[in-house]
Amino acid sequence: MATAAAAIVLAAGAGTRMKSDKPKVTHEILGKPLVRWVVDAAKEAGAASVVTVVGHAREQVEPLVCDDTHVVVQQQRNGTAGAVLVCKDALAHAALVGAPVVVLSGDSPLITPGTISRLMETCEENDAAVVALTMELENPFGYGRIIRDESGQVLRIVEQKDATPEEAAVRECNSGFYCFNAHDLFEALVRVGNNNAQGELYLTDVLEICRTAGRPVMALRTETAEECLGVNSRAQLAEATKIMQRRINARHMAAGVTMWDPDQVWIGPEVTIGQDVELLPQTYLLGRTSVGSGSVIGPNSRLTDTTVGQCCRMDETVAVQACVDAAATCGPRAYLRPGTHLCEGAKAGTHVEIKKSTIGKGSKVPHLSYIGDTIMGEGVNVGAGSITCNYDGKNKWQTTIGDDAFIGSDTMMVAPVAIGAGAVVGAGSTITKDVQAGSLAVERSNQLEVPGWADKKRASQAGE
Repeated sequence: MATAAAAIVLAAGAGTRMKSDKPKVTHEILGKPLVRWVVDAAKEAGAASVVTVVGHAREQVEPLVCDDTHVVVQQQRNGTAGAVLVCKDALAHAALVGAPVVVLSGDSPLITPGTISRLMETCEENDAAVVALTMELENPFGYGRIIRDESGQVLRIVEQKDATPEEAAVRECNSGFYCFNAHDLFEALVRVGNNNAQGELYLTDVLEICRTAGRPVMALRTETAEECLGVNSRAQLAEATKIMQRRINARHMAAGVTMWDPDQVWIGPEVTIGQDVELLPQTYLLGRTSVGSGSVIGPNSRLTDTTVGQCCRMDETVAVQACVDAAATCGPRAYLRPGTHLCEGAKAGTHVEIKKSTIGKGSKVPHLSYIGDTIMGEGVNVGAGSITCNYDGKNKWQTTIGDDAFIGSDTMMVAPVAIGAGAVVGAGSTITKDVQAGSLAVERSNQLEVPGWADKKRASQAGE
């Protein structure tokens, strides 16, 4: 592949059928915007530079692509040829050397790097002016048709609204993906007119212009039509999501991951998973989550940007930006908020919420507790219903619990407070002062008992 190979990603459209305030290319599949799927595929395919064309609601699209692509604006939405023409200055060097330039749709996230590479290689190896990616469809309605001559050479692409009945019967369709010789492309674009049913500048007209000029025009048929699926509606977004889900899951299963039901497991594109991991139904692994070998995740678990070590158990757990070390356990119905670190062998049990806290090696928060802004040592046991009261209405304060401390059930630890190593806190205590290492801390009011009160109350109620 030539080092000057480039890509243009068309992302200027509104996508009115999405019925959304967001541009369609910003909608997500498995946590990743549609346009990012396309940009990343182009880069993986070997495009040395990527130009993204924005227009409608550009302020929402630009932040997604500005870091690693050259962004240009299509001020006048006058068709696909107009969108590509605004890239001329950004691709001046590519035009000068006749480098391959692949044109991709920002709303078609299923295109693979392998297919993009084949497009570029076919264009370059055959010194073609253009190679169009085509697909065979049972129902081609709505797609541009590939029109060939008697020898099978590509003559032109005819849009649905401009097709004759004979042309409309053709089942080989334009996918909307092309690779051009950059020099030929920009030479031809200035000759494209708008004498068509839409009154727009069609990029497809470049094929006929190049062929008339005596330059080779070719077509490359895709292996699977699903690669070219465009997302123009919520139904198509769901269809593309299902396809991507199955692709990703198949790759992980081939690498040694077990899924009881792959249709009930959703894995983001940046997730890494070790061998012999077991993913139970209704499991979501999103963002930059990683799962170590031998761990079991699910059922009903959602991990986002979370690191899980080896041989962990995450049962009915929601975790966001958390770190879970080897042999730790969570759930069922646990919530690990950002900044949570469960050290080796630690436990966050049933109905436990932990936020911005370290739970030391082998320490346990078994059930019905909230631990926030806490540094907890090793071997600590926290009884049911215990809370670190870390927020005073204005500021967050830290609680420190030393190694091997025992916190009785229903303990309120009012931060800032420190409980020393080996200390014991009696159940039902509200701890507002530091507890020394090895001490017993009990904070309770005196129990009051009034003999006979209950019998008198019932007798009084019976006489009413």
